[in-house]
Amino acid sequence: MNIDVLVRMANQIAAFFASEPEAETAVAGIANHLQRFWDPRMRQALRAHVQSGGAGLSESVRQAALRLH
Repeated sequence: MNIDVLVRMANQIAAFFASEPEAETAVAGIANHLQRFWDPRMRQALRAHVQSGGAGLSESVRQAALRLH
């Protein structure tokens, strides 16, 4: 899976949750969405990208990716 596509998709999810007044609520919402709707391979690729620096990802996506199983 192309990491650029995953980064774009993850940042779009973060943009949806950006209206949450609490950052923790947004991060939890992003993590929940990724866990429920993304294929395990997509989650694994995103997590690996975060561990290698997470270029292009919003901070909320970085935090959410670290919570993935």
